[in-house]
Amino acid sequence: MQLALSEAWKYQGLTFPNPAVGCCVVGEFGEILAVQAHKKAGTPHAEVNALQEAYYKMTHDEMILHLESSSEIHTYLLKHHKNIFQKTTLYTTLEPCAHVGKTPSCASLIAQLGIHKVYVGSRDTHQVAQNGNGILENAGVLVENEILQASCDALVLPFEKTLQERFVFFKWAQRLNATTDDGIISSQYSRKNVHAMRNVCDLLVIGGETVRTDRPTLDARLVQGKAPDVLIFSRQKEFDKTIPLFRVPKRKVFIADDFSKLQEYKNIMIEGGAKMYALTSEIVDYYLVYIAPSFGGKSAFEAEKRNFEILNVAKEDKDIIMWMK
Repeated sequence: MQLALSEAWKYQGLTFPNPAVGCCVVGEFGEILAVQAHKKAGTPHAEVNALQEAYYKMTHDEMILHLESSSEIHTYLLKHHKNIFQKTTLYTTLEPCAHVGKTPSCASLIAQLGIHKVYVGSRDTHQVAQNGNGILENAGVLVENEILQASCDALVLPFEKTLQERFVFFKWAQRLNATTDDGIISSQYSRKNVHAMRNVCDLLVIGGETVRTDRPTLDARLVQGKAPDVLIFSRQKEFDKTIPLFRVPKRKVFIADDFSKLQEYKNIMIEGGAKMYALTSEIVDYYLVYIAPSFGGKSAFEAEKRNFEILNVAKEDKDIIMWMK
């Protein structure tokens, strides 16, 4: 389950409006056959990706690797599995979905493949998708729930928040000496990761001082994605409209000295430094920091004393990427 969690966190912030989910398939003798995650809304769920990889590892049938849509993978697995999954075990961070939408039901696929046992981290509370466990149990699959439940609940919380009201996360990049100024800080991988999150977020919040100083675009060009709407938090309402962020097509830009505009959005990213951190501390659910292995800059991120819980930490390319609350 920890392998499934670690894989899923790589895609946290990228799967909206779907949850981040991880899955691990284990063979008869305890061998790891697959570790996969859901990567983007509209693409195969974590369980389907993992079963595709596990099938290939057990059969060396390369045809399965050329299939991209969930429906194609489902159909191929059901036609060609020849009961090879009967002694495998599946771990998933979230109860397999029961509904048929853009993708077929993962619970039905798992049941029809004859998988021996399924370990589940979090129960699905979404009214449309829930009760996958019931499908599995009715098919004779052994199901065990609440495996690393606290960690799995933390992974799915952003999704749960968007169902209820909204999810707000605060992102910043810093060097080892906590500086956040003086040019590019994070790696190309990290910057593309941020652009991919902008591509799926509804609203991006940034401070007026940052806009005037950095003259940013705040788009998703590194992933050829769409640019989110922008809220500039500023008491001064006048801005140079030649600043690139104002010239992005199909974007709404708001200037306000409060955060009431957030009530109209679901998935919200805040980018900034110490001042914005202090201003938004009461409305932020999670924090995301990219730590570059370098020194430099002049202005350090300084804030009042506060303890954080690390939800996930990973090294990707050159940087350390850490989700916290």
